[in-house]
Amino acid sequence: MLPAVVKLCCGISYPHLRSMAGLQRTAVAVIGQEITHLQRSGQIQHHMRKLVGLNYDEPKPEDIKSVQAKEDQLLYIQQGQEAMRKALNMLEEKDGWKVETTQSNGDVICSKVIPGSRKVFRLEAVLEASPDELYDLLFVRVEEMHKWNPSIQHIKVLKQVGPETIVTHEVSAETAGNLIGQRDFLSVRHSSKQKSRIYLGGAAIQLESFQPQEGFVRAEDGPTCIIIEALDKDSRRSRFTWLLNMDVKGWLPKSIVNQTLPRAQLDFTRHLRRRLTAGTTLG
Repeated sequence: MLPAVVKLCCGISYPHLRSMAGLQRTAVAVIGQEITHLQRSGQIQHHMRKLVGLNYDEPKPEDIKSVQAKEDQLLYIQQGQEAMRKALNMLEEKDGWKVETTQSNGDVICSKVIPGSRKVFRLEAVLEASPDELYDLLFVRVEEMHKWNPSIQHIKVLKQVGPETIVTHEVSAETAGNLIGQRDFLSVRHSSKQKSRIYLGGAAIQLESFQPQEGFVRAEDGPTCIIIEALDKDSRRSRFTWLLNMDVKGWLPKSIVNQTLPRAQLDFTRHLRRRLTAGTTLG
C-alpha cells in the first residue's frame, strides 16, 4: 500500500518526553558533525583534484569515473544524514501534535500539520524484539520485506553506499481497499547506531538513470525516520517510534490521504508483529 519503512507517543509521561528530546538532540548533534566531516572531505577531494589537474594535462577516463563515483556516494550519504536530522527535529518539536488514534495494544498515532498544509504522523509502539532484530528486518534485509508485508510488491536496493546508506526503489502492492492506489518510490535510506538506540532515516531522491515507472505515480517520502530503543535491560523489547512524512502525489483529496496514512502505519506494525512472532521459521 505505502512504503513500509518510512513517533513520539502523546500519552507518555513528561519525564519520558524530556528524556527522548535530549536523546534526539544528541542524535541530531552527532549527525550534524558527520555531515560537516563529509562536507570537509568533499572540499579536500575538490582541492586534490585541482592539484592533480596541475600535474596532468589530461586525466585518465578511469580516474574521472572513480572521482565521480566517490562524489556520488558522498552525496547519497549527505542526503540520508540530512533527512534523518530534519526528521529528528520534527519529532523533537512538542507543539502541535494531536492524537489520531489509540489502540487497545497501546499503539498511539499522533499527527501535526507542517508548512505546506500537509500532515505528518508519528506512531509509538512496543515490539517484542531487540533493536538489532528490528534493524536486520527493516534495513539489512529490506529487500525481503514483501515476504511478510503484503502492502509491498517489491523493494530493490539499487546502490549500496557503504554499510549505513542505501538507495532503494520500492513499489507498493495493489491490494483491496487501497484508496490511494499503487505508487513507486525512489529513496535514500540511512542508518545510525548509538548505544541502545538505532535510527533509520530517509527521503526521496532523483536519479536520471531511474525515471518514474510507466503505470505508476512516483510518490515522495521524507524526511522520515524510525527510532528503535531498547525498552529494558534484557533488550528483548523495543520502543518503536516512526515518523511518517509522505507526499503521495496525484489528484487525491487530503481527507482520503489523511485517513489512509495512519491506517498504513497500523497495518505495517501488525504485519511486523506477525513476522516477529513467526521468528526463525521464515528465515
